[in-house]
Amino acid sequence: MSERLKPILSHRLFWPLAVLAVMVVANTIYRPGFLAVEVNNGHLYGTPIDILRLSAPLILVGLGMTLVIATGGIDLSVGSICAISGAIACLHISEASDQNSLVTVFTALAMALGAALVLGAWNGVLVSVIGIQPIIATLILMVAGRGLAQLVTEGQIITINSGPYRAIGLGHFLTLPLAIFIALGAALLVAALTRRTALGMIIESVGGNREASRLAGIRSSRMVFLVYVVSAACAAVAGFMMTANVSSADGNNAGLWVELDAILAVVIGGTSLAGGRFYLSGTIVGALIIQTLTTTVYAMNISPQTALLFKAVVVIAVCLIQAPAFRAKFGRRGRGTPPPAAPAQPRQKEEVTA
Repeated sequence: MSERLKPILSHRLFWPLAVLAVMVVANTIYRPGFLAVEVNNGHLYGTPIDILRLSAPLILVGLGMTLVIATGGIDLSVGSICAISGAIACLHISEASDQNSLVTVFTALAMALGAALVLGAWNGVLVSVIGIQPIIATLILMVAGRGLAQLVTEGQIITINSGPYRAIGLGHFLTLPLAIFIALGAALLVAALTRRTALGMIIESVGGNREASRLAGIRSSRMVFLVYVVSAACAAVAGFMMTANVSSADGNNAGLWVELDAILAVVIGGTSLAGGRFYLSGTIVGALIIQTLTTTVYAMNISPQTALLFKAVVVIAVCLIQAPAFRAKFGRRGRGTPPPAAPAQPRQKEEVTA
């Protein structure tokens, strides 16, 4: 039986899915109505639906972060890009005479997305052309981006009343929140580009050994530049969802610490921070775990002072559980350490009698 279960237990998604299942069961025991879903005005409502809807921005940011980490980099600026894109979109809509005009909304989205692509290109140039360490290059925009978002909003919270823009975060399609379909569409698009073409193998080769990939004819600098632009685009769409959920843009709090949640989701999903192989499906499961954990913290009325600590402890436990080396070491201790083998005795020479 153990030999039959070994391939299942060693699958990269087994432990994240197992942890997610345990969290769902624990929430159901704590709140019997946790899995209850009802139909109201043709739309599905319930805690599971809310978790999926609220996970959509994190899934989007996680997809871009996965590609960046696969190249051996990191992007700490995605939270600031979320705030900047949301601020630009809401500012343009707030200044329009008709906030419900589709032309106004699409123009605002195009302007914000264009600004995000420029910021992503800035990160890409710093890392791939100038050669600055990714953590330093993106840390610059992480800090300066908050100031830029505050500059766009002039330090105020911009409120809007636009139905089409609100639909990005709170709208419904086929009884489900529209945000779920947006995140699903982005995941399918990224998966198609990286798993149905050679793009994914190129990204993994750059992350595994950039110099070797360059010698093999791959333009690694161009690939690194591309993933930072894609990461910024994903963060921009996530910023639209975040601001649409509350119909306002707050340059100081929008997307705050989402970069850390995205990194955790990527790591929980099985992608190594050292670069190389990446797993998009694992990132999605990791994002669901992070959001389910956040919902659990709120449901248990844990104080804000200890919520982050509780979240960190759970995430560390998840990472340890899915670490093969830790499981192997823990398993050996559970079975007991085998006694050391007896030292070999020197072979004595046989006496020869005359």
